[in-house]
Amino acid sequence: QLQASGGGLAQPGGSLKLSCVGSEGSVEDYSIAWYRQAPGKAREVVSCMDSSGQFTHYADFVKDRFTISRDTAKNTVYLQMNSLKSEDTAGYYCAASEPPPDCRTDVKFGQGTLVTVSS
Repeated sequence: QLQASGGGLAQPGGSLKLSCVGSEGSVEDYSIAWYRQAPGKAREVVSCMDSSGQFTHYADFVKDRFTISRDTAKNTVYLQMNSLKSEDTAGYYCAASEPPPDCRTDVKFGQGTLVTVSS
């Protein structure tokens, strides 16, 4: 079970850091991905990391702006989001996934965390 948090309101060009905390098992046991879904749009993969933490994948629309990382001591995977744009506005979710670069998942999402980018 993974729970995303850390969303909020940010200005264009600003930053937010999302957290994905595991409550069952370890984040080292599987690949973990971040997804997002904006109103009226399909869900899309943002980024994922494999179980070793060595391999990552980023969607083209977030490359050089977002960074996925993890802290195994805290059993948490992060998504650092910089240079935010209005089009980054969406609900963000984390889930166990296929390894990068696939990053797909069959997991049913939980509540997620809302990111709003607006001036």
